[in-house]
Amino acid sequence: MRPSFLALALLLAPAAPAAADLAPASELTAKVEEYMTARVDRDRFSGTILIAHDSKPIVRRAYGMANLELDVPCKPESVYRLGSITKQFTATAVLILQEQGKLKVSDPVGKHVAKTPKTWDKITIEHLLTHTSGIPNYTGLASFSKLITTKLALTELIATFKDLPLRFPPGEKFEYSNSGYIVLGQVIETAAGKTYEQFLKEVIFDPLGMRDTAYDHPTPIVKNRAAGYGKFLGLATANADYIDMSLPHAAGALHSTVDDLLKWDQAIATAKLVPAKSLEAMFTPRRGNYGYGWMIEKKFGQTRQEHGGRIPGFVAMISRFPADKLLIVILSNQDFAPVSRIGDDLAAIALGQPYVVPRLPRPIVVDGKALDPFIGEYEIDRPPGEKRVYKVAHDGKQLVIGPKEGKSVMLAVAESSTSFYVWPRDVAFEFDRDKAGAVLGFSMIQNNERIKARRLPAAKTAADSTPKPLPPAEAGKPRSGS
Repeated sequence: MRPSFLALALLLAPAAPAAADLAPASELTAKVEEYMTARVDRDRFSGTILIAHDSKPIVRRAYGMANLELDVPCKPESVYRLGSITKQFTATAVLILQEQGKLKVSDPVGKHVAKTPKTWDKITIEHLLTHTSGIPNYTGLASFSKLITTKLALTELIATFKDLPLRFPPGEKFEYSNSGYIVLGQVIETAAGKTYEQFLKEVIFDPLGMRDTAYDHPTPIVKNRAAGYGKFLGLATANADYIDMSLPHAAGALHSTVDDLLKWDQAIATAKLVPAKSLEAMFTPRRGNYGYGWMIEKKFGQTRQEHGGRIPGFVAMISRFPADKLLIVILSNQDFAPVSRIGDDLAAIALGQPYVVPRLPRPIVVDGKALDPFIGEYEIDRPPGEKRVYKVAHDGKQLVIGPKEGKSVMLAVAESSTSFYVWPRDVAFEFDRDKAGAVLGFSMIQNNERIKARRLPAAKTAADSTPKPLPPAEAGKPRSGS
């Protein structure tokens, strides 16, 4: 599965550091274009991105194809399914109903949903909002694959999981559950006296002018709707598997555009739909750093509010940095696109943080003797304050780098006498050498962090702990424990 504006930012994140100076628009645009061109060239990314500051778009671009069979390119106006980004709209609908006096988030679910099992007696609406209800996630059940093409009424969908044992007592743990948001759909329909689809249209989409946002149905003609794609046998791009849109409902059934999501962000920033007190509740992290339909966590030293979404054929991400009034939106019609990684990197570009432009390696020819000076042990602080030793060896052609205590290694291709690159992890190593050529340490740029490491004296190294290279087929692939 990441801009509130000045007055509201003070309310929602009072302890956040001072806002960073964003890069000038022309510089930011150039860096984003370099980065996204690399994503398209190497990874064949398809979709639309938006970067906005203080409610104004800075970058609004589309890449790839909205329909591969008809050669229709994606556009900034392209419409994509949102998947779980739907949840923040569901949460806001609940808060609107609370403001109307039709429910309270402290209400037991049974007050608004008929014939709930005894095990649900202590489950409140807030438990559903925060994924702490204990209700099993229906999309993770073995039976879900048999239901995916079946049209179900909301009560029928709830019946598929309501009699299952709870995973834990309500409120005890955080465990992401689409089931909880399906039940919220029923809560909304009961309290509002109309369908979930009708209520959201009347109280959110129409008032905000979100003309391209709606409950997604396959039959209506939707202008600029993108076709969704997945992978066939994990390799070739193919038309996405069909899912009947009655199944995701309030947990993931909406479609939208980057422009409409900017309107949505502006409404949050100005408390247009619900008062600041409700927004404060929405953006207060509970267990698992989850609020109401949003993840709230620290990124780049400040508060980030974000959520991802995935549904067959589509993947999406929305990320807000209130202190910097920064919004990042990525909508893709490839359910395998790395939108979380892209979102982090685009935010890093805007905020002047470390990032790596994804690419295929640009190798230079080296031999073992040229790589010998890098052999040794290097000490880093990761996590901060915790010393960790990395071993560097080589296989005659590339460096073999990994934790001294661990089985995972990375194969780093030489791109110069001091720089090495790991693909497909997109990790860059920059080694520091003195005038005589001796290696003093390295900087590792990974996951938007620049981690410094100093070389340990040779007497401390141990040959028997040198990491072993992976088989060729595994080279560069992430391994557990890395």
